[in-house]
Amino acid sequence: MNKKVRLFEALIPVVVLVGLLILNVNVYGDSATSGPNQLALFFSGFIACLLGVSLRKISYRDLESVAIDSIKNSLQANLILLLVGSLIGLWILSGVVPTMIYYGIQIISPKFFLPTACIICCFVSVSTGSSWSTGGTVGIALIGIGHTLGIPLPMVAGAVISGSYFGDKLSPLSDTTNLAPAMAGADLFDHIRYMLITTFPSIIIAVILFTIVGLNYAPTNINLENVDEVLNVINQQFKITPFLFIAPLFVLFLVYKKIPALPSMLFGTVLGGIFALIFQSHLLDSNSYKTIIKVAGDGFNLESGNKFVDSLFSRGGMSSMLSTVWLIITAMFFGGMMEACGYLQKIAATLLNFVRGTGSLILSTVSSCVFLNLTASDQYLSIVVAGRMFRSAFEERGLAAVNLSRSLEDGGTVTSVLVPWNSGGAYFSGILGVPTLSYLPYCFFNLISPVMSVVVGFLGLYIKKR
Repeated sequence: MNKKVRLFEALIPVVVLVGLLILNVNVYGDSATSGPNQLALFFSGFIACLLGVSLRKISYRDLESVAIDSIKNSLQANLILLLVGSLIGLWILSGVVPTMIYYGIQIISPKFFLPTACIICCFVSVSTGSSWSTGGTVGIALIGIGHTLGIPLPMVAGAVISGSYFGDKLSPLSDTTNLAPAMAGADLFDHIRYMLITTFPSIIIAVILFTIVGLNYAPTNINLENVDEVLNVINQQFKITPFLFIAPLFVLFLVYKKIPALPSMLFGTVLGGIFALIFQSHLLDSNSYKTIIKVAGDGFNLESGNKFVDSLFSRGGMSSMLSTVWLIITAMFFGGMMEACGYLQKIAATLLNFVRGTGSLILSTVSSCVFLNLTASDQYLSIVVAGRMFRSAFEERGLAAVNLSRSLEDGGTVTSVLVPWNSGGAYFSGILGVPTLSYLPYCFFNLISPVMSVVVGFLGLYIKKR
């Protein structure tokens, strides 16, 4: 490297990326994530690469190596995505998802569906510590129920995501809940106690907002006349039995027991195939193995004659997740190039120049996490990089490590799902079938948490000294 990184230089790839993403949204709309955004990330990554080679005199091989290592960090997420695609297809074929939707429609009040969905996901995510597992199991069923009741899917997705990230942010079983205090040098349970200060008010406000929004979809506004027809079609096409709840409960139990996500999802996928043989043999061809493998790869296709029910259950399969996998790979390529050139570090470090007190320090930390989610495209990187950068700043000001760890979670964990090309946003958009920018306005918990953290910082409330 022949000179220090200039801020203007570091911002060039970011400006190019933002410009291309805005152009893609205007031209392609929701389909921008099916190719255009991936190309934008790839092109912007090469812009960073060219700048690194020409201005910073970094070897292309070195840049490529860091970018590939960055992509390697996303392989677990991509494998989980592919398995979740198979799981969704087989859980529909086996009747697991139809059973959850069938009973859920009859139990959950339409008026209070949104807050109920959020609270259900809160309990599940706290128990498992995983937003991804919660969304990939309970979340799928709640999307189907909300769709049947005529509630806009972006609202349902917002409720599912809000509840899912409550536990991901707070549960001692969560990897981010353990990662944040590790990077800050804080005790895990001290970290959780201080997290409650911003997390509980955020989720309470979110539930209140979901209640207000949900009341606007009273029975007079919900398409209730088709609900009975939907229930009849589901009952005709699938064998509905409470025994099918064993599959999601078994997966959640594995996650609760800290079995890694990949084998947990694999067990759930295999169980879906077994349950298809046991409960839905009428949906299988003469070659049952061939049918199950086809559904696992290409998804389930229902032809009941009811277009609504067919659209509800014709989904899943590994192939349905390929555009999301592609998005994550190109996003990690862009983030890797930015990091290898020192551009991420320069932009984040620049924020330290604006720190004048505790409030501005927390604001800078939260903002850095959000920025890193936008550029590095991974919530773990946002927590790790920001944690390394700001740890000494908190120590110099005599602030306890829990203040930093709380800020990392408030800014890093919950905002990853709001970025379409981040692994979190790509995952939830893929499994829920709702574009990230469509559900973003309704992710009340995820939007409120960073603001709550900054407000607490500037007010000087619950700021622990060393």
